[in-house]
Amino acid sequence: MTKAPVTPERDIAASGPYALAVDAMGGDRAPDIVLAGLDLAADRHPKARILLIGDESLLKPALEKYPKAARLCDIRHSAASIPMDMKPTAALRVRGSSMRMAMEAVAAGEAQGVVSAGNSGAMLALAKIIVKALPGISRPAMIAVEPSARGDIVMLDLGANIACDARNLVEFAIMGEAFAQAALGLPSPTIGLLNVGSEELKGDDRLRQASERLRASPLAPQFHGFVEGHDITAGTTDVVVTDGFTGNVALKTGEGALKLAFSLLRRVFETNLLTRLGYLLVKPGLERMREWIDPRRYNGALFVGLNGIVVKSHGGADGEGFAAAVDVAMDAVTHHLNDKIRDRLEQLGMGAPAPVVPVSVKAAPEPVS
Repeated sequence: MTKAPVTPERDIAASGPYALAVDAMGGDRAPDIVLAGLDLAADRHPKARILLIGDESLLKPALEKYPKAARLCDIRHSAASIPMDMKPTAALRVRGSSMRMAMEAVAAGEAQGVVSAGNSGAMLALAKIIVKALPGISRPAMIAVEPSARGDIVMLDLGANIACDARNLVEFAIMGEAFAQAALGLPSPTIGLLNVGSEELKGDDRLRQASERLRASPLAPQFHGFVEGHDITAGTTDVVVTDGFTGNVALKTGEGALKLAFSLLRRVFETNLLTRLGYLLVKPGLERMREWIDPRRYNGALFVGLNGIVVKSHGGADGEGFAAAVDVAMDAVTHHLNDKIRDRLEQLGMGAPAPVVPVSVKAAPEPVS
């Protein structure tokens, strides 16, 4: 299973003038990294139109260094930006920020999606208030593509919702299926519920209730059942569903394990002359492995379940990483991700407006870079 190639833009212009609104001022090294990423993304999305929002006095001269990005972008001036360490409650009060204006462009139908490398908590709070959730979705979730032994998989929630009930988990399964179809090109992705064991009696009531609902739904043929932590890296299922607390812990644990593995390998190969010679023999294989799990390939976490496409790039991403986040957003736009979610909700009788959930203004964790 490999990541599907980006689909050429087919009908973006038919539903709005801009494919994406990009927050040019979000991130640790904005706007240069944002523009570098858009310059790379221009090769893969030559027909996309981008609404670039930020300080015009900085963006105009900076775009001269990135001619491919300049051909795609129209600049909209914003004098304000949201600092990376600003609390979401304070960010909500910043009128005219580049991040807020990008969200407003989607809410107004000017653009189909947002990409920002800015403050995660502020981005989630603004998205919930301005873009709003899809009818039938009670809680949007953070979703991303992750590597496994069998190829790329999809995992959610990665931190947007700390506590979830059975309905939330069923919603995540619906959204995860649609995203896996768009991002991985899988017609019928398999789905697993993360649990402390694979047996049906394991877990708490919400997990067992979610499992029962999925087995009785149109998703039943794709529902694998419960999966455990080792099933994530094994790629047992194409989609792994869990609450935001567990998902974020699993995500960060996986990141730490990869760093530890490479650190230990480095120590082994630096032991003596013989091990250094051994490194030269295995270096091509290690380089292929590094490319396979390169975090830049997996940059771009989608806040799925909103009435528009909202993608969060890691704040410290480089140009290649930001371009990958643009790819995630464009995949979701060109594959009509939200239409797929709406169709599934209707099939499951969940299309009616869900109960209103108060917006949490706690900072959301940073997605994998």
